Amino acid sequence: MLVPTIGIEVHVELKSKTKVYSDSLNAFTPEANKNITLIDFGYPGTLPVLNREVIDMALKASLALNCHINQVMHWDRKNYFYPDLPKGYQITQQDTPIGYDGYIEIDVDGHKKKIGIERVHIEEDTCKSIHADTGTKLNFNRAGVPLIEIVSKPDIASGEEAMAYVETLRSILLYLGISDVKIEEGSMRCDTNVSLKEADSDILGTKCEIKNIGSISNVKHSIDFEIKRQQALLEQGKSIVEETRRFDDKTGKTVLMRVKETGNDYRYFPEPDIPYVILTKEEIADAKAALPVLPTVLKDKYRMAGINDIAIKTILANPELCHFLEELFTTTNPVISANLLTGDVMSYLNKEKVMLQDTKLTVKNFHDLVVVLEKKEVSSKQGKEILEVLLQQDIPVEKIMSDRGMVQISDEDTLKAMITEVLTANPDSITDFKAGKDRAVKFLMGQIMKASKGQANPMMVNKLLIEQLNRY
Repeated sequence: MLVPTIGIEVHVELKSKTKVYSDSLNAFTPEANKNITLIDFGYPGTLPVLNREVIDMALKASLALNCHINQVMHWDRKNYFYPDLPKGYQITQQDTPIGYDGYIEIDVDGHKKKIGIERVHIEEDTCKSIHADTGTKLNFNRAGVPLIEIVSKPDIASGEEAMAYVETLRSILLYLGISDVKIEEGSMRCDTNVSLKEADSDILGTKCEIKNIGSISNVKHSIDFEIKRQQALLEQGKSIVEETRRFDDKTGKTVLMRVKETGNDYRYFPEPDIPYVILTKEEIADAKAALPVLPTVLKDKYRMAGINDIAIKTILANPELCHFLEELFTTTNPVISANLLTGDVMSYLNKEKVMLQDTKLTVKNFHDLVVVLEKKEVSSKQGKEILEVLLQQDIPVEKIMSDRGMVQISDEDTLKAMITEVLTANPDSITDFKAGKDRAVKFLMGQIMKASKGQANPMMVNKLLIEQLNRY
């Protein structure tokens, strides 16, 4: 029986203010060749200067991924020629990656699994090649943008596990605040290595690499296809050839790019222009203590609180919403809070194309709304009306309720009197109810809510109405 063995290499652009080896601004601009210096151009005689902010960000990532830390690090030159690498070499960490031998825990259908992290190392990005009819042009804005490369161990066994791994990795890096990790925009890029082996064998099969996958969902789709492709070849008695492929999302297939006839010889040697970096135990301990609560921990916490998995996924994918929920978590009903945030609040933000911080919603007003909803002092429909106001105006919940006559009637005697009055006026509905016609209750409920101008507690009305009808 053949089983898949999958490893993933993820390149992540860091959000430092400047580039990794120069003082050029590290920021996107549509104007080509704007954020550049002679160092980015690879001019002879220019010297790189290591950006300390990049080291701090990479250290955070390594610790969050449960890695051991290399306290003494040096940089290496990875030598190869390509037009987007003007120096003829890339400055990277080959022998002393900042982090090594770590892991993250993924969750697939309620089953948890640890995926090992081989290494986390710092390197620089290349220029961006722009292919046009007139030829290929280079945009140096991306040259020297800081990257961390995160290399997994071959512990992934399916496309679904691979997608869960990338999603988990993305959410961790997002919560660390060190990258935008937008795979569709290139600030997070994935390459996968896929091979098949016999289930009872320790010998790995010949791997094929899938380069530059454009979305998290395509990580799964590309691997699923590649597994089937390799399996079909092996079942036909053919051999797998080590090659580099790409995923065509239009056809749903991987496509050959090039065959790897020989291994790459990058002729690594130590970078002579960057001194060794030494991280003290105190620096590492301080960085670890400053890590935020990570989404893997929050996920378990929210499940324990009764929030459903769909809402949890939405909240964790939006750190702003998550931080807002955290401020309320111990003082309000977390389920009601999560449902409002992932429902009406998210809908408003998407419709208006704004961030939560751009609205007028405050933690206090949201807290007060959740409280009156939990106490059933307002209906869910009225809650939506109140929330819409709170998103646009900083007005106390009590004032909105008072101004709009939203104080819910929950007094039993008052509701019984309303029900009696409506039943007296609609004797045919009583007959319909006794005949087993369900629509009678809906009609009577509507009449009672109309008589109360929407202020009657609907759950209490329904209960009292059924009790009163059963007496006839």
